[in-house]
Amino acid sequence: MKWISTLGLTVALMLWGAAAQAVELMHWERLPLAVPLVINQERVVFVDEDVRVGLPSTLSGKLRVQSTGGTLYLRASEAIAPTRLQLQSVATGEIILLDIAATPGEQPLEPVRILQNAQPQATDGEPSTAPVAKRTPIPVALTRYAAQSLYAPLRTVESLPGVRRVPLKLRTELPTLLPSENVSSTPLAAWRLGEYWVTAVKLRNRGAETVPLDPRRLQAQLFAASFQHAFLGPVGSAEDTTVAYLVTRGAGLEQAILVPPPAARGADNES
Repeated sequence: MKWISTLGLTVALMLWGAAAQAVELMHWERLPLAVPLVINQERVVFVDEDVRVGLPSTLSGKLRVQSTGGTLYLRASEAIAPTRLQLQSVATGEIILLDIAATPGEQPLEPVRILQNAQPQATDGEPSTAPVAKRTPIPVALTRYAAQSLYAPLRTVESLPGVRRVPLKLRTELPTLLPSENVSSTPLAAWRLGEYWVTAVKLRNRGAETVPLDPRRLQAQLFAASFQHAFLGPVGSAEDTTVAYLVTRGAGLEQAILVPPPAARGADNES
């Protein structure tokens, strides 16, 4: 058996690209992970640490394995019967088992990300303050979870311990959120983790001009804000709609939106 060294993988949050390509999540729980391949189609496998890949001699000339930046690229040149690969951690020596098999097909399969030591999500009766993975700030993890929940297939949404969906208290258009632009703003859904809330708000351009999106133009008391896309195209175009992710602390968006003062009664009759 020969061994191929790989570098570690650093996973970055890409909010604007969440919908571009789904990633299939696989949890390593000491059971072999099935990773099917399509002949002459490359499949990408992400890992969370430095590993060496053990290849049986029977795969010589049938399977190409390349690595860069901690990512494995697997490409089968012919049919492969179910065969087991070994991924060995450089740091701990722990083995991850992959069962591959290559069959004919036309469409490439989505990338795979292998998660280790995954924790289940909390139920409604459990506390909502479970810790998030180290080095990931809660607002970032919460925003990423919201983006995946809206755009990615359900089976690819990464688990976030302690998160729960909360009822929307704002259900109508928010005219004061982005008053400098001819854009409609409608709440879609909200999630909470600990003392942080994130509310997804649909933005739609109502004008003929492209609208660049700048979080500094949002009129609300927010902890953080980000957009699914960097701009809105003219109304009627494929780019005229996107989503804003608005993070608040201590309460939901209803406490952060600036509500215009009510018009004085009888103002129209004043001379």
